[in-house]
Amino acid sequence: MTTSDVAGLAPELKGAKEGQGEVPIASAGERFQSFDVEAFEVPGGREENWRFTPLRRLKGLHDGSAAFEGTAPVSVTEAAGVTVEKVGRDDARIGEGGVPFDRVAAAAWSGFGEATLVTLDGEKLDPVTVTVDGPGEGVTAAGHLHIRTTPHTQATVVVVHRGSGVLADNTEVVLGDGSQLTLVVTEEWADDAVHVGAEHYSIGRDATLRATTVQLGGDLVRVSSTVRYAGPGGDAELVGLGFTDAGQHLEQRLLVDHAVPNCKSNVLYKNALQSLTKDSSHVVWIGDVLIRAAAENTETFEFNRNLVLTEHCRADSVPNLEIETGEIVSAGHASATGRFDDEQLFYLRSRGIPEDQARRLVVRGFFGEVLNKITLPELKERLEAAVEAELALTGV
Repeated sequence: MTTSDVAGLAPELKGAKEGQGEVPIASAGERFQSFDVEAFEVPGGREENWRFTPLRRLKGLHDGSAAFEGTAPVSVTEAAGVTVEKVGRDDARIGEGGVPFDRVAAAAWSGFGEATLVTLDGEKLDPVTVTVDGPGEGVTAAGHLHIRTTPHTQATVVVVHRGSGVLADNTEVVLGDGSQLTLVVTEEWADDAVHVGAEHYSIGRDATLRATTVQLGGDLVRVSSTVRYAGPGGDAELVGLGFTDAGQHLEQRLLVDHAVPNCKSNVLYKNALQSLTKDSSHVVWIGDVLIRAAAENTETFEFNRNLVLTEHCRADSVPNLEIETGEIVSAGHASATGRFDDEQLFYLRSRGIPEDQARRLVVRGFFGEVLNKITLPELKERLEAAVEAELALTGV
């Protein structure tokens, strides 16, 4: 559906296909998309796409009252085989990864000044770090980052988000045929930061994506990710870790859209929640997997686990699996939320380990499956230290 098509819709149907109008969507495949922010209704908080998000804390990103006055500087480390460009939205490559699918993503598309476009070209490139700095306390900005690989490239990219302020942005990751990308994205914001991001992944024929997300900081962080396959043989693995404290809201929303045959996807997200006050610590995980009729021989699984460490915590977990063909290899989903495993604690304490150390070991083991996906030693150590710092707040 184009922007002109949207303009011709009746008012009560505009935005309906993303679950924002009076007519709810019947399938994830009907999700509405547009580059035009005015094509989307202003969310009121009862829509399926927004019902878990505290809209009052979005600083006006959702209703158009936020003014994009600042910038979110992006820096990229220099390395052989890496080309960095600053381009406008009229560049033909911008938008190739995907189209905005909610009002904030469309506003970010309309509001950014220039995009940072990173091209990776080479058999085995050295790791590249992309740093996105917040616009500053009390300042709002829109941003756009585009990462692409040429065919048969092998690369590792780390994207670090840090600093203060309010940021709405789109991130595109476009994998050329036969390429392999290991991607680590960290949300290490200051306590005041609000980040609403949309991630668009396009997986080429026989391409492989290994993406790890670590979300620790910020007042409110909502990241929506979409994976689409541009050809058969694509393989996508998305794993994530989140740790929230009192007053923090962390929201992870995913859609893996299998529309072509012989592709794989695996999703694993783990979150821990704690609060030393009566302010709620809140995690939201929405995982949608769509297997369309043409996507024969699909292999997919998604799993979300949430570990509650203290009182005043809330975890909402909604896995969804939609299958339009019976000609698949396997498909499944699962979700679990709970407190410490008493049997694990008993086992450790029975061997002379004090309770506080035993609890730390349980949490380390809980997150270990995700952190072990990070193959860069210095980065892994830094993130493990950040998790330890979070645990120290409660004396766990």
